[in-house]
Amino acid sequence: MAACAALACAALGATAVPAAAATPTAATNQITHPELDWAGSQIALHQPASGGRSVVTPNVAGTPGLDVSGYQGNVNWSSVAANGGRFAYVKATESTSYVNPYFAQQYNGSYNAGLIRGAYHFATPNTSSGAAQADYFLAHGGGWSKDGKTLPGMLDIEWNPYGATCYGLSASSMVNWILSFSNEYHAKTTRWVTIYTATSWWSQCTGNTGDFSSTNPLALANYNGSPGTMPYHWAYQTIWQYADSGVFPGDQDAFNGDFSRVQALANG
Repeated sequence: MAACAALACAALGATAVPAAAATPTAATNQITHPELDWAGSQIALHQPASGGRSVVTPNVAGTPGLDVSGYQGNVNWSSVAANGGRFAYVKATESTSYVNPYFAQQYNGSYNAGLIRGAYHFATPNTSSGAAQADYFLAHGGGWSKDGKTLPGMLDIEWNPYGATCYGLSASSMVNWILSFSNEYHAKTTRWVTIYTATSWWSQCTGNTGDFSSTNPLALANYNGSPGTMPYHWAYQTIWQYADSGVFPGDQDAFNGDFSRVQALANG
């Protein structure tokens, strides 16, 4: 609990647990294909939709949006806006070694097209501490400003694309890693990161032992026609990633509420 106290866990409100494994040190899992790692890149592999394919559901309730990464390259944001897109999350970083080479075009382009946008970080909890990755994210596009057009950063934490599902961390160590990232981001921006995950991964890798529901908005991936069961103690999702293809480039998202709720999250 000493390490948790140093992170001001009490201020977070999430439930930390005693660490049962060593803190990640030097990278033991080299990041070899970050351009293929995005929010949901592992979802269809580990949590397949009915029939083994993503279900494209164009009439999902809520405010339409998307998330993109370097995999999409330059995005035609005027077309996205014309097709009804209102918000976007853009991959900025992975670990402490990768920056999306298309980030400026995607992040600034979405803003210029009138979307509310935010940046996200693909987590690799076995390569460095949560705080170190939050700092790298913040230094490479992951910040927040109260301009009415910028969403708080998002932490993408899902199946390991390089090896062991839970990155070799125990459930308690995983919870404390997420706390470390979230606390560091909050300390630097005053905002709590949105947490992107899937319920089955969260249950397995945190053991349902950390409660982030009172602080961190949830972006939930489920391609089976509904958000489904929420991860531990979250009552609802703020964003539902419901398909990996559709009218927009990248993944298809629905904000749980009308556009005023997207604005409210941006403004904090």
